[in-house]
Amino acid sequence: MQPSPREATTAVRTTCPYCGVGCGVLARPRADGTVAIAGDPGHPANLGRLCSKGSALGETLSLDDRLLHPMIQGARASWDAALDLVASRFSEAIASNGPDSVAFYVSGQLLTEDYYVANKLMKGFIGSANIDTNSRLCMASSVAGHRRAFGSDTVPGVYEDLELADLVVLVGSNLAWCHPVLFQRLAAARETRGTKIVVIDPRATATTELADLHLALAPGSDVALFNGLLAHLETTGRRDHRYVEAYTAGLDEALAVAKAKSPSQIARLTGLAQSELHAFFELFAATQRTVTVYSQGVNQSSAGTDKVNAIINCHLMTGRIGQPGMGPFSVTGQPNAMGGREAGGMANMLAAHMELDDPRHRELVRSFWKSPRLASEPGLKAVDLFGAVGDGRIKALWIMATNPADSMPEADAVRAALRACPFVVVSDVARRTDTTAFAHVLLPSLAWGEKDGTVTNSERRISRQRAFLPPPGEARADWWQMTEAAKRMGWADEFGYRRAADIFAEHAKLSGLENQGSRDFDISAHAQIAEADYGALQPFQWPHSAGSQPAITRFFAAGGFFTADRRGRFVATPYRPPKLKISPRFPLVLNTGRIRDQWHTMTRTGKTARLMAHIAEPFVEIHPRDAHELGIAGAELAIVASPHGQIAVRVLITQSARRGTVFVPMHWTDQHASLARVGSLLSPSVDPVSGQPELKAMPVAVSRFEAAWHGFAVARGKPARITAEYWAVAPAKHGWRMEMAGTTAPANWRSWFEEQFRPGTTGAASLQAYQDDGSRQQRMALFDGDRLVAALFVAAAPVAVSRSFAAEALGRNFADPRDRLGLLAGRPGRGEPDRGAIVCTCFDVGINQIAEAVKSRRCRTAGAIGAALQAGTNCGSCRPEIERIIASEYALKAG
Repeated sequence: MQPSPREATTAVRTTCPYCGVGCGVLARPRADGTVAIAGDPGHPANLGRLCSKGSALGETLSLDDRLLHPMIQGARASWDAALDLVASRFSEAIASNGPDSVAFYVSGQLLTEDYYVANKLMKGFIGSANIDTNSRLCMASSVAGHRRAFGSDTVPGVYEDLELADLVVLVGSNLAWCHPVLFQRLAAARETRGTKIVVIDPRATATTELADLHLALAPGSDVALFNGLLAHLETTGRRDHRYVEAYTAGLDEALAVAKAKSPSQIARLTGLAQSELHAFFELFAATQRTVTVYSQGVNQSSAGTDKVNAIINCHLMTGRIGQPGMGPFSVTGQPNAMGGREAGGMANMLAAHMELDDPRHRELVRSFWKSPRLASEPGLKAVDLFGAVGDGRIKALWIMATNPADSMPEADAVRAALRACPFVVVSDVARRTDTTAFAHVLLPSLAWGEKDGTVTNSERRISRQRAFLPPPGEARADWWQMTEAAKRMGWADEFGYRRAADIFAEHAKLSGLENQGSRDFDISAHAQIAEADYGALQPFQWPHSAGSQPAITRFFAAGGFFTADRRGRFVATPYRPPKLKISPRFPLVLNTGRIRDQWHTMTRTGKTARLMAHIAEPFVEIHPRDAHELGIAGAELAIVASPHGQIAVRVLITQSARRGTVFVPMHWTDQHASLARVGSLLSPSVDPVSGQPELKAMPVAVSRFEAAWHGFAVARGKPARITAEYWAVAPAKHGWRMEMAGTTAPANWRSWFEEQFRPGTTGAASLQAYQDDGSRQQRMALFDGDRLVAALFVAAAPVAVSRSFAAEALGRNFADPRDRLGLLAGRPGRGEPDRGAIVCTCFDVGINQIAEAVKSRRCRTAGAIGAALQAGTNCGSCRPEIERIIASEYALKAG
């Protein structure tokens, strides 16, 4: 991607495209075509901090895998031809089968302006509510819980509350890895104010290492836990009678359900000791300034909405909401999940937080849009939407900025549905994903750094994403693609936007329409925003109504809910266990989630060697006792199978896993591994209120992958095809690194190696090899002149070789024959440094460097390691791992 040839004199202020923290970024294009990235110290979300992913954004801007031109049936086409085809096929489907025969599936990666146009086109002009978003997979239960309790999808608090609270309860949130900048703000509060931290999570994670109390509850038992807390608050006299009587309704019904289970029953359901429960209940009860932060461990559940309401019930009962340092706080997973909700980008919502089932709201929106046929009923939510694609009800589907062939539950069935769909359009930045393979029409979209618009973070703060790079090839904004299709479908006047600012202004105007405080979302202060003011727009929180000044706002400290009687609602939440069919065939429970340095399906983070260095292949965490009973050793490969599919991943034996459970990350796709799409294992079981699927509790079996050989390779070029039943490929600093395994060894290793890695070399390329028949080891390296082209290390067991040493060899000169022999040894010679596995990706610091600093420099704290090596001084998400290494080194010394 080539920015202006002249180096920028000032940085462009933009917003990070990863999690919902919404960090401000300073991007400065350089004359050499690279982009310098730094945190924006003036942005209130991060005050200059960035996580490892945000810090590496400049390394993800290459064009090597970009979709640069429209394509029809795999052939390059013009925009006119592609859009004409999209418009005609959608129009034909609507004319023949009605508006509900078409659908949009959109994404929290879209900007608010994109979301607004998509929602307006589908609900207001096509006349169907069949538009849903991948936010259905992460935030729908929070939305539903908010609406049941507050009458609106309102996040009451702000990030500052984490720093003002005396107790922060983290539920189903590995904040250290998933929202690292917020985690650092919390860690600083703990250090300066003594903030207590409770982590409620079946797994021990990097976050639990900072906790004063970790409750490793049974998967899916959160409702039982918080019902128990509600009953304890009542029986110990912690009800805020003034708040409850003045501002709420429904407490008696909620308490009756909560008291139905005794403390001993709650202990049994949660798998926690009564002493643990009592410690948590009393800490919560005794601490007025309490914030409960919850994320995907709560939402991604067949009882997710009840979990949300069980948490909110406890805050309503104690009046701990809307005040500094108090309240329930949902942290979002995507950069614009909130903006999509504001624009109505879900199948059961209208724009501007208006209600699809409210006739008055529908008429307001219809008249404002001059809509010919506004949808009047909710559309299909994500799981049902792809079910309708599969059974033929959906004839035309437009997918934007997301990868459902991997991310949806029962992902193999989703693939089959896409394959059978008569017409699939995909708008994306990447040419090859597991979803673009099924597109009849591919439309090239602008990526981060090229697109221009707004996003909303978890604390309701709207920020600008600004372009600092020119559009590559023929890529265009997503909103532009939809407006051009709308014009061709007959609605040119209603979609005559010229720039993103026009859309934002219309969105703002609609938010204030007959509002006067009756709805939470109001940004009508910007209804007349000019292009120049939009360009200079500073981050602000909503609400920001016409005539008001921007301010930090909290909701509901003095009532003012958005229900019909303006009272907050307690919701009775009977405990419903996860729909698990544990059996001898599938005896373990699968949990899924993110890892520290990767994002979604890795179309961006998977491009940089730095972010792949910490964890380069898919894995399964399993408890030592479970692994022993299954006869599986650490670093072996395993098959994880469910009734829906199976994957092959590396085994990580760890006490972090709860007995009887396993964890597999969500990120790997067929672009990065042979068989690791965790979505293929998952059930389409959903929450009955929110429609959000259960992604945290799936019965599975784990067994050994019976490998005849294991291999590790590095190469300057990525092989077109890896001939092995198991493989995982990742970028390295000077090329690529690959893990491999197979059930049958090649008849001739040399021929196999050259077939994989010789293409593209000169005829003079030379091969150096070592073979040990006794240990079944094969080691060979291919050189083109003095440069290493590729090296392969094969053994009967998982290969013992320094991965960082081998990968870095791709950048070395091998004129000396002795160096070539040293390479085949697979580890540095005497006196040569070996960083070991990377721990700190921000500064490329390995485990061996940290261990050496502990030994030789007597670094006894993460702070001391930071002073010596810089490790842990940027985003801080590696600090828990650094502290474990320090503890391990001192334990070895003491032993």
